[in-house]
Amino acid sequence: MEEMVMKDKEVNASISGNHQNGGNGFLKFLKILGPGLITSALVLGPGSITLNSKIGAIYGTELVWSIIVAVILMACYTEMAARIGIAGKDTFINLVKEKWGKWAGIIIGIGAFLVCSSFQAGNAIGTGIAVEAITGISSKVWIIVGTLLGVALLFLTQFYKVLEKLMLALVILMLFAFLITLIIVKPSIVDIFSGFVPRFPEGSMALVIALIATSFSIVGAIYQSYLVREKGVGRKEVQESKFEAIFGIFLLGFISFLIMITAATVLKPEGILVNNAIEMAGILKPSFGSFAVFIFVLGLFGASYSSLIGNATIGGGLLADGLGLGHQLSSMKVKIAIIIVMLFGSFIALIFDGNPVNLITFAQGVTIFVVPFIAIAILVIANSKEIMGDLKNKLFSNVLGIIGLLLLIYLAFNNFKNIFLS
Repeated sequence: MEEMVMKDKEVNASISGNHQNGGNGFLKFLKILGPGLITSALVLGPGSITLNSKIGAIYGTELVWSIIVAVILMACYTEMAARIGIAGKDTFINLVKEKWGKWAGIIIGIGAFLVCSSFQAGNAIGTGIAVEAITGISSKVWIIVGTLLGVALLFLTQFYKVLEKLMLALVILMLFAFLITLIIVKPSIVDIFSGFVPRFPEGSMALVIALIATSFSIVGAIYQSYLVREKGVGRKEVQESKFEAIFGIFLLGFISFLIMITAATVLKPEGILVNNAIEMAGILKPSFGSFAVFIFVLGLFGASYSSLIGNATIGGGLLADGLGLGHQLSSMKVKIAIIIVMLFGSFIALIFDGNPVNLITFAQGVTIFVVPFIAIAILVIANSKEIMGDLKNKLFSNVLGIIGLLLLIYLAFNNFKNIFLS
């Protein structure tokens, strides 16, 4: 075990050295984006793509503001978590244990596991459906293959570096596919800016709540603190780390924005309501023609598979740390916890044939109370002078953080009402 830890430190030192001494221009820019890209790739899953497509197809540009709100709040908490990862002398969950006892850390670990597991089935299904659309082979086969490949990826000697490059490639693929289409279809600038004004068209409330809940992932935000520690980021690089955290989330929001605007321009005039992947693929027809389905499905695969890997890494990593089993990605115990999340998602996707409603509802019911607690823990630790030193929260971060917390409490209340009172 000591040998594995020493090896992990060497990898981190190497990464940190590259972080400081990387080449100029675009290559240096890409080197500092790792943790932010992983977080954004996690959040941009098949659910986000479907919601943005559906909202654009039904309501046009009227709900663009909801993306902006989600991105600002997600960036706020992700940036806070990055500072906690740099300033804290221990992991986030261990800092929570020091303040409130070991059970607080265990609750966060199990809660994060349930949050990630509730989405993992959807990621597995999205991956399988995407490849089935291209190959014609049953999605169940690809769910199994995708999961096995994910498990194999865990045992590469430099898992973090591979994960970072995979996320970078998949996010760039999504970005350019939709950006090219948007340039071709030339949406109305006036319509786009009109969507910056908050309003709720009739029947839109449920979709707005779903979009914000999907894009504002507090569990994804806290894992940023682990990623900067895994990468070996020090205090000297705090500004770069804050930038990469914020930019990664901005990239997530920008891709969501492109999808919604393109759907509003291409699908809404045709009255397509987006009920399946083929209808969503119509978004890309103006730029890719008969290849639109292939390109879109490739993007859907990218979003699904990156979320499948990243989601499992977060759920497993936080579960292991909450149970006191460690947090480093090189640890066998952490890898086993990550594999459990992967297998859980695939099992649910296969057994329940893509409709694991009862288990997802149960997981959501448990996490109703955990997610606001995690947000409170982030705010308390980020404001601790003892832990953070000169990196503690400023007024602006606290204002946004409290707004985000109030929104999470509202979402929790809404979920509680839908699950237990409906």
